[in-house]
Amino acid sequence: MNPLALISVGLYGKTLAPQNGAPLRLVVPWKYGFKSIKSVVRIRLTDKEPPTTWNRSAPSEYGFYANVNPQVDHPRWSQASERFIGEGSVLSSRRQPTLMFNGYEEEVAHLYKDMDLRKFY
Repeated sequence: MNPLALISVGLYGKTLAPQNGAPLRLVVPWKYGFKSIKSVVRIRLTDKEPPTTWNRSAPSEYGFYANVNPQVDHPRWSQASERFIGEGSVLSSRRQPTLMFNGYEEEVAHLYKDMDLRKFY
């Protein structure tokens, strides 16, 4: 497991609630929340890309590599920039360029070696 990944048992000083992934949640900071594992219920090792809820429900929108490369837009929106959290409303908040791997490129790019990160789905 990558040293940046965390197994969480709590959130904001409280025990993790079921809606947040109890009893365990894997936190992967270089991927957006919609791409992170929500709840660990079993671990299975495989040599093939695993199907996920997101890529089963909307394979053209949520591919396995989705959101690690800001130069590849989601089919309905750009991933090139992101809003600052907690500043103003959705329409008035400042935006900043989205960094490759959400700013963790130096630490995790090697995990994606030889993968075509332009591949969306």
